[in-house]
Amino acid sequence: MSERFNTRAALAVVVTVFCWASAFVSIRDAGQHLDAGPLALGRAATAAVVLLAVWALRREGLPSRKAWPGIATAGVLWFGVYMVALNWGEQLVDAGTAALIVNIGPILMALLGGWILKEGFPPRLFLGIAVAFAGVAVVSLSMSQHGTTSVLGVLLCLVSAIAYAVSVVVQKPTLKHCTSLQFTAFGNAIAAVLCLPFAPLLFRQLGDAPASATLHVLYLGLFPTALAFLTWGYALRFTTAGKMGATTYVVPAIVVLMSWALLGEIPTWLTLTGGALALVGVAISRSGGRADKKAAPPAAPAEEVTTT
Repeated sequence: MSERFNTRAALAVVVTVFCWASAFVSIRDAGQHLDAGPLALGRAATAAVVLLAVWALRREGLPSRKAWPGIATAGVLWFGVYMVALNWGEQLVDAGTAALIVNIGPILMALLGGWILKEGFPPRLFLGIAVAFAGVAVVSLSMSQHGTTSVLGVLLCLVSAIAYAVSVVVQKPTLKHCTSLQFTAFGNAIAAVLCLPFAPLLFRQLGDAPASATLHVLYLGLFPTALAFLTWGYALRFTTAGKMGATTYVVPAIVVLMSWALLGEIPTWLTLTGGALALVGVAISRSGGRADKKAAPPAAPAEEVTTT
């Protein structure tokens, strides 16, 4: 049984990675017509409507009282702050650069997971941090050649990375008290409510934008959010927050290829060098050691998959 569930978890990770990679490209294209706040509202609201409908059909009931602090935190940070900051950042930097910066998140997850979740600290964590942030500095240097707004884009992507890391670390213990569906559905509902002030602007901009903008909003809500966050939450039950974060190493490479093929854009060589250095730092931080071995929990038994 454990092997079957481990296979499912691996497939869930693959779905998540490809959906999240495509989100960077979709956000970049949609950002030509929609501001950051309205795009975040459209994405969260679409996901919330679909997921709450599925939740009602499944009759899962409300999450337990212990789950609500984690769901609220994710609603504000992951489905709210992360999305607004990333949407804004991608209006200032290309999709590949945004993905390279956001994916220093696993380092922050390792730090927070080691401290809050007692997952341990990999021996090379702090060396990895130094290398990764040296890479971010190189990316910022390359962006400064294009004006201060691009540096602002890098900073906004860093904000997204921080919100992403905190939310994953919070999500891990929260899933002991609710299902992945409950976590994602109510988290998006909270974000949608918080973003409601952007509703008039969203409808106005969608009215002026081509149909592709509406399709981007629907796609972002249905696939990178509704589907990918469910598959992420499912897979997270079977490993540590730090190791799950490490699965996103491949996202920037996929994003660079997709943005080149679909948008005709690719980061400069200096940006790619800095991004590669950042990812090397992430890899160093997650490389072997006793802390990693001690951190890995035993596989969850089948009956725990739907524990509420």
